[in-house]
Parts: sequence; C-alpha cells; structure tokens
Amino acid sequence: MGDLQGAQFQATVEAVRPKPDYIGNALRAFLVGGLIALLGQGVTEYFLAAGYTTPQAGARAAVVMVFLGAILTGLGWYDRIAQFGGAGAAIPVTGFANAVVAPAMETHPEGTVMGTGSQLFTVAGPVITYAVVAGVLSALARWLVLGG
Repeated sequence: MGDLQGAQFQATVEAVRPKPDYIGNALRAFLVGGLIALLGQGVTEYFLAAGYTTPQAGARAAVVMVFLGAILTGLGWYDRIAQFGGAGAAIPVTGFANAVVAPAMETHPEGTVMGTGSQLFTVAGPVITYAVVAGVLSALARWLVLGG
C-alpha cells in the first residue's frame, strides 16, 4: 500500500511541476551575458583610444565593470537583470561584484562591522582564496619548469 501511495504522489508531483524553458533560458542568458560583454568591450575600447596599452585597458575595464556590478547590486537592479538573464548575469565579472555586494547588502541593518563587514566576502572569499592559491601554485610551477 505504501508503494502505491508513493507512486501516486510522485505522479502528482511530476504532473504539477513546472517545466523549465531551456531554450528561452539559454537565449536570455546569451543576450544578457552578451550585452555585459559588449559593454565591457566598449569600456576597453575607450581606454585603448585614450592611449593605454591592451593589458592596462583590460585591467581598467575590469575595475569599471566590477564597480558597475556593485553599484547595480546596491541599487537593487542587478537582481532584476539576474532574474531575467540567469547565468548570463552570473558568469561575467559583474556577477562576481554582485556575489560580493549582495550578502553585505542583506546584513547592512546589523551594522557596519557585524553586518556589512562580516558578510562582505562570505560568497566571494573562497573564490578569492582559490584564485590566489592557484596563482601562486601556477607561478611556482612555471618557475620550476622555466627557471627564474
């Protein structure tokens, strides 16, 4: 009897579960991610036109995009972009800024130190740690293989 009820329950769950719109989700992610990349390329081109080298322009563009992501998160607009674009908003560098700022915004009422400060790197902290460790290990490997 228990198996019959479980099977009926599972059939009911499958019947009422919303079906994801894979094509629509992919198109929206492509659109949002592409627009963010286009904006980032425009910022890079601006710095290149101002006379910076390609590495300098890229670094400055990344800073501008992180700043824009943080500002849009603070204004509550990045959440709307992410709801529409899904992974298209999460993957670019602006998504990293959102991941850093959003937890801090949620705990702001608890105070500057115990709220915002303590939660600022809850999501991004492990990512930053992993990136630093990976950078050090890859530099060490390069040094061992190629020397100095």
